Amino acid sequence: MFPWILCGILAAVNLLLIVKIIFLKRGIWEVCKEFEEHISADTNTLISVSSCDRQIKKMAAEINTQLRQLRKERRRFQNGDRELKEAVTNISHDLRTPLTAIGGYLNLLEREDNSEAVVRYLSQIKERTEAMKSLTEELFRYSIIHAEDELRPEKLDLCRVLQDNLLSFYGVIQEKGIVPQISLPEEPVWRIMDKAALNRIFSNIINNAVKYSDGDFAVELTPSGAITFSNSAESLTSVEAGRLFDRFYTVESGRSSTGLGLSIAKVLTEKCGGQISAEYLGGKLYIRMQL
Repeated sequence: MFPWILCGILAAVNLLLIVKIIFLKRGIWEVCKEFEEHISADTNTLISVSSCDRQIKKMAAEINTQLRQLRKERRRFQNGDRELKEAVTNISHDLRTPLTAIGGYLNLLEREDNSEAVVRYLSQIKERTEAMKSLTEELFRYSIIHAEDELRPEKLDLCRVLQDNLLSFYGVIQEKGIVPQISLPEEPVWRIMDKAALNRIFSNIINNAVKYSDGDFAVELTPSGAITFSNSAESLTSVEAGRLFDRFYTVESGRSSTGLGLSIAKVLTEKCGGQISAEYLGGKLYIRMQL
């Protein structure tokens, strides 16, 4: 009888262990599932489990402690990020007035009788002032773009919007002696996008290409919404091309570019659900977009 009793006890112990393992697995699964939901959602609720196991409850309590700390840090980051954006917006806005006044006084000084040296100095001062004004304007626009998350999507024809933007640069393109190569589909390419954002994207890219082109400029739009802007840029390198979307990056410090135009285009493109990249091949810069 003793062996049978021993076997019965062992079977009961095994059954209890199997049940405990099942409940442990269920408790761990509940903790993992709720943790995933709490991480992905911005909620103040905490993890709760149905398991009565002391270790599972302890694990859930520890995770809840970390979740509270994570929410605290997230709120601090969000508040700090918002305050920083507001500060940048206010500073850039406040810089406009004195810079405009400086420009006005410089214009008045240019009308006076000055020596050759004074004229040269005034020219340098005016050039730097205009560069500062340009930086301030782009900094203001950049901060506004990051501060405003709301877009107003509507049905747009990419082909039509791109055509309108190219036409707005016709005078500048003609002045530089560039004969643009433009390839657009005959049929509309419809997208649901924010029109103001799309205009800013195209405008910034075209402006950058025309400003730094070595004499050519090409645009191609395919029916699938893939757009390629290209221009010769012998002085550029592949490393520099990879950094063109970085904030405030400039290829040459002596140029008046602030480095924000393409950065703004990248921010807006991604907000609209598109992709943008730069590639340097055979002495040419290619800006590729997929909208």
